[in-house]
Amino acid sequence: MSFFPILTLLDVVALALLVICWLGIGLLIEHPGGRRPSVTILMAEYRREWMRELLTRDVRIFDSQILASLRQGTSFFASTCLLAVGGVLALIGNTDPLEDVAEGLTHTDSPVLLWQIKLMLVALFLTHAFLKFVWANRIFGYCSVMMAAVPLDPKNPKAATRASMAGELNIRAAWNFNRGLRSMYFALGSLAWLLGAVPLMVATGAVVWLLWSREFASSARKIVLTDEP
Repeated sequence: MSFFPILTLLDVVALALLVICWLGIGLLIEHPGGRRPSVTILMAEYRREWMRELLTRDVRIFDSQILASLRQGTSFFASTCLLAVGGVLALIGNTDPLEDVAEGLTHTDSPVLLWQIKLMLVALFLTHAFLKFVWANRIFGYCSVMMAAVPLDPKNPKAATRASMAGELNIRAAWNFNRGLRSMYFALGSLAWLLGAVPLMVATGAVVWLLWSREFASSARKIVLTDEP
């Protein structure tokens, strides 16, 4: 039984599970509730604290250097995603090398269109990641302008407001950067679909566990929490 001429019911279930987990883990990380905050939520507070400390510094070269390094990271990953998308699209146009490898592992003869559909899923995740990295880079740019607009005099009535605005922009940029990283994780996991629907389900579970553990059970989270009262 199949919903489509090529995809089986198990393929459709595995694909639906992948999408649900992708959206669900993002929602859990960004809105975890108050009992067990994620690293993303904890670091958001430190980003706000950073901008409050900005008000007390007369020379802000240190802050500009940190922000420049953050923008550099988004640029690097955006470039990486663009190259990866190009490679996947090239492979979609010529699936012969992939067919030989996949058929040797799965011992099945699948139509070319099925390989192209599976590779297109990888390309879609990478494209989403690229767009998120580019948008994060742009918001970091907005943040740098807002930081430059914070008056040097902390008693200026606009200083605290603009510092707060810069902090929120910084958080939004970081969240988009993290969304891009999650899409890259799922792009790598979706490669398992080339081996079949069951491997895709297993890979999806592994990616979800990896993302959850790094946000809620990692050593980095424990270090961040040591500063909490």
